[in-house]
Amino acid sequence: MGNLYGYIRVSTRDQNEDRQLIALRELKIPEKNIFMDKQSGKDFNRPQYKRLVRKLKKDDLLYIKSIDRLGRNYAEILEQWRLLTQTKGADIVVLDMPLLDTRRGKDLMGTFLSDIVLQVLSFVAENERTNIRQRQAEGIAAAKARGVKFGRPPRPLPDNFYEVHKAWRDKKLTLKEAAEACDLPVGTFYGKSIQFEKST
Repeated sequence: MGNLYGYIRVSTRDQNEDRQLIALRELKIPEKNIFMDKQSGKDFNRPQYKRLVRKLKKDDLLYIKSIDRLGRNYAEILEQWRLLTQTKGADIVVLDMPLLDTRRGKDLMGTFLSDIVLQVLSFVAENERTNIRQRQAEGIAAAKARGVKFGRPPRPLPDNFYEVHKAWRDKKLTLKEAAEACDLPVGTFYGKSIQFEKST
């Protein structure tokens, strides 16, 4: 029997790692062997996941709460599963899906069944990622239609902007001097000047 490991992933939008953490701690996995990434599951370019893969050795056992915590890209989930179980020789247990436990059913029928389950769940995980993106796009489009503005609100014009702008246009100040007088970057001062001139 090798070492016990756990992997947790949460997207930065939904910070609910507690549920996964509690499940892994109940298995008595040492804290130093629990790896967590806070980023999207669209690919496997995640720092803690990469550290985990480097540590895993033959006969180690990796626990994850559900297959979508591993990732949400169908082809890459299958590729990583084979890397971990075949190349590395580690076992994986998916807590929410008891059929995905590579310690049992190592005969041909067991491997066949777990492969089918893995492929179905990987497909579902990627399909959910596609649906999330579509719901986000629809939500943003609906909000824009209602007049909701996205991004940071524009910085208000400095109190001295109008007099500095006039001095600059009257060639009493250079663009750089005018921007410094308003405590703005040159590009920002110029952009705001153009906007101001268009609106007057």
